[in-house]
Amino acid sequence: MPRARLHHLRTELVRSVAVALLLLSAPLAGAQAQPQASAGAPNPQLSAAQASFDSLPEAERKAIQTDLIWTGHFNGAASGSYGPLTFRAINALKAPSRGVPDGMLNPAERRALAQAAQAARAAAGFRLVSDERTGARLGIPVTILPKRDVSPTGSRWQSADGKVTLDTSSTPPGETLEAVFEKSTAPTPNNPGRKITYKLLRPDFFVVTGETPTGKFYRRLAAGPSGLRGFSIGYDKALSGSIDKLVIAIASSFEPFPSGPMPAESAVASAASTPGTGPAVAIVPARVTERHGVGLAVAERVAVTAAVAVEGCRSLRVGGRAAKLRGSPEAGLALLDVEGGPAFAVAALRTEAPAERENLVLVAFGEESGKRAAVALPGQGVRIGAGVAVFAPLQPGQAGTPVFDRQGRPAGIVTGNPSDKVLIAGVAPQRAYAVADGAALQGLMAKAGLTTAQVAASGSELSTGAIVDRVGRSVLPILCGL
Repeated sequence: MPRARLHHLRTELVRSVAVALLLLSAPLAGAQAQPQASAGAPNPQLSAAQASFDSLPEAERKAIQTDLIWTGHFNGAASGSYGPLTFRAINALKAPSRGVPDGMLNPAERRALAQAAQAARAAAGFRLVSDERTGARLGIPVTILPKRDVSPTGSRWQSADGKVTLDTSSTPPGETLEAVFEKSTAPTPNNPGRKITYKLLRPDFFVVTGETPTGKFYRRLAAGPSGLRGFSIGYDKALSGSIDKLVIAIASSFEPFPSGPMPAESAVASAASTPGTGPAVAIVPARVTERHGVGLAVAERVAVTAAVAVEGCRSLRVGGRAAKLRGSPEAGLALLDVEGGPAFAVAALRTEAPAERENLVLVAFGEESGKRAAVALPGQGVRIGAGVAVFAPLQPGQAGTPVFDRQGRPAGIVTGNPSDKVLIAGVAPQRAYAVADGAALQGLMAKAGLTTAQVAASGSELSTGAIVDRVGRSVLPILCGL
């Protein structure tokens, strides 16, 4: 597997940890009751801190975030990307010494952070280990997990009192990621107290987290040419304060398919070891020139998306082709006429709105190795007042995402705009987003002189992969030039 691909896989995996840990104990009902916040004006202090942070070498940016994880101030991924979570973490770190809450570290503060993080790593006995049973590589806090054993599919590390257990696993080629994901998220009659709190399936990995009456668990599995490799960790709920950050640290180090030799012990980050005279200089950030969205083909050369995805666009491209607005937006939706090229594959609509707590699948586009790639996300029907909504882990750039039922029928379009103000490690947590249902879409199309086929329920549910195979060609990336 190419190194760039491995780097992307590790980044995506660790981002999911932060979201999962954030949601591990968050009740669904509480999240449903919160409508999406409206976007406000940019924070100039955060923008200046981000520009300063982005001017640092990538290795140093990641080192700062990794150290903040170890000091307990940052519960995101050490991806090197700056956002509100890193801004708040740095200010929380500086607060006891009455440092300026500007989201930046001067050289003395950086050295102090590195020293505190190294002390925490040493106390946990955190070491990078090549697991001979699976071939994976990951960091193990050997002081906290001193008991070592083997399992039928991998290795086991456990605390002396048995309250924390980490297992690695390996499956030879043959069993699919999707099949294991479905089994991992299925109800367990023998353990009725087990509850799934977060699940995410991507083409190359999945994450499942949950809880029992007394514990928490986290599982991750990645797919590669050698089969499936992953790890799981379970721990007593009373230990969450100390173990949650260890899960993030382990995930930051996890390589399911290492492609090079074991790295040497990391040197102290550059800013921590290099003397300096003051804080980093803030650079004016570049103006954003494009915005992403998602559309659904509703006619041979017509797509529908959220109105917010195309608002203020000087140019539009749908599936790589030039497009223009058709008529006026209505009910949070906008129709787009697409120029030239072959006819789109059009999926027949479902007429009824998503039901409360109905299991749904969202097909969107996300960043993958610098490109927009299709991704399937889990969703659940909810209500905000009299409106229809979906509870899902959408990211910025996914306004207009189509919502499908478990039979692969389009049930609506996300009209809300995922906000970057609530990102956790670059990924938005699950929350409720407004949806325009099939009736609203049909009304808009009728006014535009368009018709589309409708399909009744068939009674048979499809797997997530089967839904993506069926509707994937109807879901289109949208690029808005600003």
